Amino acid sequence: MSGSGVELTHRAMAMLKAVAAGRAQMSCSCEPDLFIDGFACCDQMTAHALAHGGYLRPAVEAATGRVPAELTEAGRAALEITVAA
Repeated sequence: MSGSGVELTHRAMAMLKAVAAGRAQMSCSCEPDLFIDGFACCDQMTAHALAHGGYLRPAVEAATGRVPAELTEAGRAALEITVAA
């Protein structure tokens, strides 16, 4: 997917900003959990939606456990649109 079907709420945008700032990790699983500053994110449903929607992904391919999270092209574009608005 390429960043579709996910409502980008203020909370979702804050999660994307944390990923962009290098403060986030995610688990490598079919339902990836997001961790910000070492703590489990309070809204894992949104974290799952952002990952499945193509806004963020694990920075390390074919890894297991917790790895740094990174924005995809769609995630970067979403942040750029918000800054421009």
